[in-house]
Amino acid sequence: MVTSVKQMIEAANAAVPRVSPAEARALIRGGALVVDVRDAPEVEKSGKVEGAIHVSRGMLEFRADPESPYHDKKFDRSRPVILYCASGGRSALSGHTLKQLGYDKVYNLGAFKDWAEAGGEIETPIEPGM
Repeated sequence: MVTSVKQMIEAANAAVPRVSPAEARALIRGGALVVDVRDAPEVEKSGKVEGAIHVSRGMLEFRADPESPYHDKKFDRSRPVILYCASGGRSALSGHTLKQLGYDKVYNLGAFKDWAEAGGEIETPIEPGM
């Protein structure tokens, strides 16, 4: 039985494979959905992976479940899903959640900064007041 956040993340990492920025690019070219699960202020401050959708971790189940009134049609169980956050913990937990919701092809990109440092394409934040 899981008894700590550390153990929960370890279990999630065991269930959801981690991908490198290069592997993520290949999956994206193949039509993968990229999901940023950070909180809105984090995304507003740093931007996000180009083409990614933002769904905070707290809303993920509602956006991903086709039976939810809040379902986002971009979520499709037949489509690969790549998740990322600030360090890889929330994206691992989110990936584990998607697996429980019936998504088979789920991947953890890990930290946004790793993508950015690897030269990954980024949509920069909008200037305040715009």
